[in-house]
Amino acid sequence: MSAQLLLGNDAIALGMVQSGCRVATAYPGTPSSEILAGVVKFKKQLKCDVYTEWSASEKVAFEVALAASWSGLRAATAMKQVGLNVAADSMFSAAYTGVVGGFVIIPCDDPGPMSSQTEQDSRLMALTAKIPVLDPSTPAEAFAMTGAAFELSERHRL
Repeated sequence: MSAQLLLGNDAIALGMVQSGCRVATAYPGTPSSEILAGVVKFKKQLKCDVYTEWSASEKVAFEVALAASWSGLRAATAMKQVGLNVAADSMFSAAYTGVVGGFVIIPCDDPGPMSSQTEQDSRLMALTAKIPVLDPSTPAEAFAMTGAAFELSERHRL
């Protein structure tokens, strides 16, 4: 694919599709909503087989993607940072049960906050759960880190 000008959420979506993500779930909420829409756009452009789902809640989105990972597929879920609170029980359980296929959790934090009702740093939840965090500062880093996140997840089964 040629060079493209992308915002961070589209860069993550493209990274998911190009990294072989087979299941992408999300619960809509700014600033994360564009990720699943981007996956749909790029899977059509690249003719990739990716199951996408707008889920009934963040917990459902998390668990559908986690189940896909347990079956050996690469999977990812996206939500806004307060949505990770809704999925926290599942996240902490997954942290100690482990995964098989790469599993990437994308909680879109909103420093400021600019589009959310509260400010939350999900990196602290990851620290508590003892799971790695990748924190991109540019769209190019977001693209590269998405592929790296799947590889890291599979290597360490986290």
